[in-house]
Amino acid sequence: MDATGTAGSAKQQSLLEKSAHGAKFLIALQIGSRALTFAANQVLLRFISPDLLGISTQFEVYLISVLFFARESLRVAIQRQSELSEGPKEPNKSTQDEEKSERKRKLAIEKTQALVNLAYVSICLGIFFAAGLAWAYMRSLRSNPKVLGTLYFKETLQLYAIAAVFELLAEPCFVVVQQKSEYKIRAFAESIGALLRCLMTCASIIFASKTGLDLGVLPFAIGQWSYGLSILLCYLWRVSAISAADNFSLLARPIAPRYVDCGSRTTLLLTITSSNETYIMSYFSKPLVTLGASLFVQGVVKHILTEGDVLLISYLASLSAQGIYALASNYGGLVARMVFQPIEESSRNYFGKLLYSSNGQRSSETTSSAKDDLHKLLRIYTLMSISAMTVGPTMAPLLLKFVVGSRWASSGAGDVLSKYCYYIPLLAYNGVLEAFVSVVATESQLNRQSLWMLVFSVGFASTGYVFLRLLDLGAIGLVYANMANMVFRILWSYNFINSFFRRHNSQLNLALILPTATTVAAAFGTIAIFYHQNAQEGSDIKHFITTTVIGAGFFILL
Repeated sequence: MDATGTAGSAKQQSLLEKSAHGAKFLIALQIGSRALTFAANQVLLRFISPDLLGISTQFEVYLISVLFFARESLRVAIQRQSELSEGPKEPNKSTQDEEKSERKRKLAIEKTQALVNLAYVSICLGIFFAAGLAWAYMRSLRSNPKVLGTLYFKETLQLYAIAAVFELLAEPCFVVVQQKSEYKIRAFAESIGALLRCLMTCASIIFASKTGLDLGVLPFAIGQWSYGLSILLCYLWRVSAISAADNFSLLARPIAPRYVDCGSRTTLLLTITSSNETYIMSYFSKPLVTLGASLFVQGVVKHILTEGDVLLISYLASLSAQGIYALASNYGGLVARMVFQPIEESSRNYFGKLLYSSNGQRSSETTSSAKDDLHKLLRIYTLMSISAMTVGPTMAPLLLKFVVGSRWASSGAGDVLSKYCYYIPLLAYNGVLEAFVSVVATESQLNRQSLWMLVFSVGFASTGYVFLRLLDLGAIGLVYANMANMVFRILWSYNFINSFFRRHNSQLNLALILPTATTVAAAFGTIAIFYHQNAQEGSDIKHFITTTVIGAGFFILL
């Protein structure tokens, strides 16, 4: 193997190790934070009604929307850039090598500063969206006095807006953490934030219950405000040390052109990745801003699709139904958020750096490695999905009874949660496939994807109307609409990725992704046993124990 091939292999191995290491931290973070949230929910559900839970879900959508519109597209754009590091220092270097190393070090500092500068775009966008979406949300509720009449409604909305701004103020620190793969810092900050959010929310609700006060949905806002503030302070504390050591600023600074003496002439070096890169007002990388704008258009449609279930149910269902769906989606999405979401983030970061090319040309070795890694990841997802669809629909309703009590279980949340288990695998596949698309697609291809996403959103709204209004299936109908929408998104992404690999004389192999006949037979056999067991009379505890034993046997077979 030549030197180029060896360097490429070393780069891939380094990226893979960093991504795997980061995924472990993120999964551990998600498990820890979700465990805290799970414990807090057990307290909250004994003090709040489905109506209040439904309203709190709308505030969550508001917060997520502000953060998504403000920072998601820029985060993806930043992740698509190549990694530039100083590299190890070697003894007895020549003067020319030392100068080259020094230039590389300065370029690395300038790149970090450019990313920090770009984070301030997110902060400005966040303030705009926090105010604009709050105004739009209040106007949309004029015909719904029941929601507007909830105690401390306006104060809660204001606190959520402030919490969103707090999180965005930490964005300059976040991009540094991501660029330098300092996942421990992220895990530390978000763990502290999750702990404080749970403590403050539960303490507020318990205090109100013991003293006879009615705080409405204010405790949720207090918890989120605590989370945002703690995230900001933790990031500033840990990243300020990195800033001082690496000689860049966490404030926005202009990036001035740098002149280097090259003997008989002076050459103007434009910073970051190439000598042709330009800056807007000497602060913001023009290519990154352009890419971010393109991704933003796509992100708006994608967000409507992602959060469309809550938006749709808020218009077509009662507050009680909204609360039931929120409960089912929160518990049903635990696996997706704890395991699949960190893997999706890490894979996007890994594939983005592995496949990055400033001139659009990628080596066959690099694309082949990306294909093999994607095959392995999707294969793992297949086994996890088979497990979720086999054991989940039977286990979930039984577990819900023990966790939240019979009041919520009898409300229909158990049935919704059972159907949600079929939706989780689709969420997983779609997440990793769209992550791959986001790092290899050109600007025109991303725009074309946005148009398809718009088509899918119209289809989702139509199917949702049929299931919710015409068939009156409630939250279960919303799960069905989401499943149909997700299938089409997966098919589009799979076709796009296959086209990408075909352009590099390769393609995805379904045989390496789909389950084997033995796995399918074992799954159907387990489902048959569950069906027979549920038909038998017996206590919930007996059924739960039996289901657990059968499920464990199925996992062993896999």
